[in-house]
Amino acid sequence: MIVLGIETSCDETAAAVVEETGDSQKPWRLRSSVVASQMALHREWGGIVPELSARQHIRDICGVVRGALTDANLTTVDAIAVTQGPGLVGSLLIGLSFAKSLAWAKNVPLVPVHHLAGHIESLVLEGGEMPLPAIVLVVSGGHTSLYRVVQPGRYELLGRTRDDAAGEAYDKVGKLLGLGYPGGPVIDRRAARGNDRAIPFPKTRITHADRNAPDMPGTRDFSFSGLKTSVLRHVTQRRGALGLGDDQPLPDAEIDDICASFQRVVVETLLDALFDAARWHGARSVGIAGGVSANSRLRADSRQRGEARELPVFIPGIELSTDNAAMIAAAGLRNFRAGIVAGWDLSADASLSLA
Repeated sequence: MIVLGIETSCDETAAAVVEETGDSQKPWRLRSSVVASQMALHREWGGIVPELSARQHIRDICGVVRGALTDANLTTVDAIAVTQGPGLVGSLLIGLSFAKSLAWAKNVPLVPVHHLAGHIESLVLEGGEMPLPAIVLVVSGGHTSLYRVVQPGRYELLGRTRDDAAGEAYDKVGKLLGLGYPGGPVIDRRAARGNDRAIPFPKTRITHADRNAPDMPGTRDFSFSGLKTSVLRHVTQRRGALGLGDDQPLPDAEIDDICASFQRVVVETLLDALFDAARWHGARSVGIAGGVSANSRLRADSRQRGEARELPVFIPGIELSTDNAAMIAAAGLRNFRAGIVAGWDLSADASLSLA
């Protein structure tokens, strides 16, 4: 079976073609993937502007879908999978309306996909089926959540962010330091030059007891607003001590140390939660997906911890870490085989629950 995936939940217009392989261990193969990024468009504004994002999706989607089909040497597919939510509702509606029209014209099934399910299934598309049960961390600009996967396609929420997502914290700290948008890649590069113990930024731990097993924390929530505030206070104090104005940057060496110290705390917070949950729930593997999974320290430290615990760690390649349609097509294949298809009344849901 061959599926076309369409993704427009935020600021990437993406289409991809994924086909089944017949291999139970590595069930899907990527035939094409095209992504039109809006990064340059939104950089001018220091963040994503929803109206501009939706308009750009309208401009790009025909060419992106045509490109994905051409690269796969196809004119039709067996089904069309599309992101239903969560995301920016205007952006979601562009992809959803296009997918419904194309599915109707081609007389093929329409398969709805949850954006975070796509990120989780990108791990399978890249590395094959994960040994279950697995614990998966989905971490991006809009989401920071922990899921337990006991059966393929079934995701149980264990914890989520109470405030800022990790990627959002990166962007806000990047803006505070004058590093531009998006902040994540720049902070990652600058952190490599800094001392990650230079500044003792705090870590926040939020746990809740499992009602069925009081001695075992059943959920692990995240909070990054306190860390962000600590960075702001430190930067304000240093500017005052150096006699700098609000629009004057700190010395490069200090910025490098702030980036390194901030990144260490974020990565340790994420991995502590991931591997503690794996231990609590007897996981046979762990995974990290979403845009922040491209972070170099997160990738390196997670593999180091996995090796120390003899636990397989699944992380997609960089091209499958950020938003893309290959993961939507893969999750669409999973959904279709589970009997999940949509009618023509399918609508976008900006706050769609994965449960």
